[in-house]
Amino acid sequence: MLGTVAAIIAVSTLGIGLVLSLAGQLDVITLVSVVTVFNVGQWLLAPYLINAIYKARRLNQEESPHLHQVVEDLSAKSGISKPKLMISSLAIPNAFAYGSPLTGSHVAVTQGLLSSLTMDEVEAVLGHELGHIKHRDVQAMMFLSLLPSVFYIIARSALFSGLYGGRDRRDSGASALVGGASLLVYFVLILFTMGFSRLREYYADQHSVGVVKDGARKLSTGLAKITTASARASGLGEGSLSAGGFKALFISDPDRAVHDVQELRGAGFTSEWELVGSIMSRRVTALDKLGELFSTHPNIVKRLRALNG
Repeated sequence: MLGTVAAIIAVSTLGIGLVLSLAGQLDVITLVSVVTVFNVGQWLLAPYLINAIYKARRLNQEESPHLHQVVEDLSAKSGISKPKLMISSLAIPNAFAYGSPLTGSHVAVTQGLLSSLTMDEVEAVLGHELGHIKHRDVQAMMFLSLLPSVFYIIARSALFSGLYGGRDRRDSGASALVGGASLLVYFVLILFTMGFSRLREYYADQHSVGVVKDGARKLSTGLAKITTASARASGLGEGSLSAGGFKALFISDPDRAVHDVQELRGAGFTSEWELVGSIMSRRVTALDKLGELFSTHPNIVKRLRALNG
């Protein structure tokens, strides 16, 4: 993890230096400052936006005392304060952790999760989400997401808005050079950021294993069910997610669910563990590995193997 963070910071620093040297103007500093302020503000207010997008509300103690007790017990084992427990009306089974200094930490479960998984599996999923809070992954992803956005804005401005002025060929060439360099740095940073996100999923999985009794088995069957149920919902056009930019929050990427279980369609399983075994026995192809590079979540086959290795 530290190596990934160091690489991201290093590329960002070199990229900023490159852009400044090519541009030779202070406008870039102003632009970076504006983008930074905007992203920090967005992070502070993000919980309100997430609640609105995913129709999440506070789950009262009286509605589900057992679920509240599970979160309280796991929070104590994790060494963190109990987050606010939220419930989303989404039909797709999933869970996510989020928060900011203005709102505190939240952990949310969807209606689809509660109807698709056993309580033991829900407990393991919550252990995973509390791992994200424990490791401050929300804050880390906010910081890392800021870096590529800076270079994207710079590239867009340089290439399409003529930010750096001038109408002669020399000025046009300089703008094109700045835009191209910024776009390249943006692409590299996106790959690093997605790699960091996948790594944090593995860490959160291991946190669940550590705080939940028989956590590896419970989380494995829960993840298998989430993936297959999400694939069915996507195939039927149900429970679509309207804000793909927030999918890194989820325990499983719903956009890749269909691909992840494509070889399992039509198969019948006599037990939950047989479903897990069938997914783990799949061959991870070169195309799978390539697709994983552009995903915020690990390939489900590799993830289950890591849990049960």
